Amino acid sequence: MLMNEEMPDDAGEGMMPLLAAAELQDHLMTVGNDLERLQRLLDDAGEALSTHFYSASGQIGRLLGDADALPPAAAAALRQVMDDVAGAITALQFQDMATQLIAHTSQRLRNCADQLARDTFGDDDEDGAAVIETAPLRPNPVTQDEMDAGSIELF
Repeated sequence: MLMNEEMPDDAGEGMMPLLAAAELQDHLMTVGNDLERLQRLLDDAGEALSTHFYSASGQIGRLLGDADALPPAAAAALRQVMDDVAGAITALQFQDMATQLIAHTSQRLRNCADQLARDTFGDDDEDGAAVIETAPLRPNPVTQDEMDAGSIELF
């Protein structure tokens, strides 16, 4: 096996030196790890936002149940706050779309890193045959690029 950037004179056109391939694979894996960390941050933020929005929505709903006892201006203000909270909850769809895109991109990066390793370093080593993560079949898991208010379901 050739080490570092040594290449035989009869090396094929377009072959990548081993050191460059190893560095590229490391970069791909680092980006994949960063995406996984971003995924965890988004999951935590989405969970916290959902909990707080649903709590606020419930409390406003209870206050609106007593709207007859409130001055009309206060009841109208509570209805507006409830509409604003509902609009903010709709924005939480972002977390679901971002999760799908991150998972899709991570899978593609892993597939590229695995193929690079197999093509550069060979299919077999002391641990056995190389396992390559399957690339996503669809080019993009999320076709929506904006969010509108309406009936939503959070995941």
